[in-house]
Amino acid sequence: MTGARPALTSRLRLMGIAISLGAASMLASVPASARGPDGIADIAEKVIDSVVNISTSQSVEAKGGRDTMPQLPPGSPFEEFFDDFFKNRRGAVPKGGDKSGEMQPPRKTNSLGSGFIVDAAGVVVTNNHVIADADEINLIMNDGTKIKAELVGVDKKTDIAVLKFKPVKPVTAVKFGDSDKLRLGEWVIAIGNPFSLGGSVTAGIVSARNRDISQGPYDSYIQTDASINRGNSGGPLFNLEGEVVGVNTLIISPTGGSIGLGFAVPSKTVAVVVDQLRQFGELRRGWLGVRIQQVTEEIAESLNIKPARGALVAGIDDKGPAKPAGIEPGDVVVKFDGKDVKDPKDLSRVVADTAVGKEVDVVIIRKGNEETRKVTLGRLEDTEKVQQAAAKTKEDPVEKPVTQKALGLDLAALSKDLRTKYKIKESVKGVIITGVDGSSDAADKRLSAGDVIVEVAQEAVASAADIKKRVDQLKKDGKKSVLLLVSNGEGELRFVALGVQ
Repeated sequence: MTGARPALTSRLRLMGIAISLGAASMLASVPASARGPDGIADIAEKVIDSVVNISTSQSVEAKGGRDTMPQLPPGSPFEEFFDDFFKNRRGAVPKGGDKSGEMQPPRKTNSLGSGFIVDAAGVVVTNNHVIADADEINLIMNDGTKIKAELVGVDKKTDIAVLKFKPVKPVTAVKFGDSDKLRLGEWVIAIGNPFSLGGSVTAGIVSARNRDISQGPYDSYIQTDASINRGNSGGPLFNLEGEVVGVNTLIISPTGGSIGLGFAVPSKTVAVVVDQLRQFGELRRGWLGVRIQQVTEEIAESLNIKPARGALVAGIDDKGPAKPAGIEPGDVVVKFDGKDVKDPKDLSRVVADTAVGKEVDVVIIRKGNEETRKVTLGRLEDTEKVQQAAAKTKEDPVEKPVTQKALGLDLAALSKDLRTKYKIKESVKGVIITGVDGSSDAADKRLSAGDVIVEVAQEAVASAADIKKRVDQLKKDGKKSVLLLVSNGEGELRFVALGVQ
């Protein structure tokens, strides 16, 4: 909460690099034009008054510390001594009671971050983690003026927050630029409050775009080597036109300081979030009503899709917009509302950014052929229920099932006893897996006892013999893999491709 968040530190190892004075002196001879554009100073001077430092405070319960009564066994010779000592310092202590649980007076904690003004009427954008759980939020202007701010709304999924304040004098706002137009190697400028030092300007280039570092469902970060440190969180990333193209949000660092790996939420995402938070105080994201997964090379081969691309529909919500539009499990979404879908993240982002109630064209691949479906988007509720696979019981079945082997799996017909043992709903149909060869491809793909195979090569199966027959046919046809549609006990579906040769 105190600044740009370090991420993925467990994957990194700090490496030292020695630089000789001779090499450093060589840098001094490099022409200024080769070290960066001349306009950085002009841009910084133009926009720096729009960047604010954000100071927050919150009350937290004191835990432990010097005033905490030590835990003593009943009847200890020191009990009376500590009773008298703590009674004099904080008031009466219950005789013989549990002193370790006594409440301490709440204490204040403070943190600092950055933000920027997007409306001269008094609207500021920052990161949610900068102001999360704050009891009080204050803005510190570039001239030192301190103003109290109020929270308008937050979006935890993109880590964006909007604040409002009453300006005591005219303020300057900045505009959002188009982050989609950024090019690799383009110069950008970061301004913020690193390590509580106040307004600081750093410059660098765009190192990468659409970076997914597994921080959230809509990851599409701008990566930059402009120095971003703790306290820069929520601050703006500018292009050379003085437009905000990103919100500096986190860093990858083993030390907590900049090593040239900083990440900003792109302005295209931020602008939509800010607009909705200002209008509604919450996010109203589009919802397609599908569960999706990656199209791997094996799955693509099974579905005759070249090259591997798109988002594979693994399940359909019965009450979602996709079902009445005719989208089915096994379809691969390759285009949504005119935008190409390269992977599941692409689809998640574009659906979320699309207005609720809008009718869009969704291009799918079904059995090797492209089809277009019209879908009217619903609204994604933030209170989505996270379904978990049912726990498996340890009870033995009353009757030992008859099994057959195929693909490194022990397969059996779904019986009442097996449904009870693995807690499988009556609505789930197919062939149950009762065992998995630990050295098989199926084990690598995390298939396990209790999973139910619903389809093989997009055809329903009702017995182990059905599966074996279809696998044998695929082998004769020279196929390298077979596509299985697998359900858990709750009826949640996913596709798994297994090698057959």
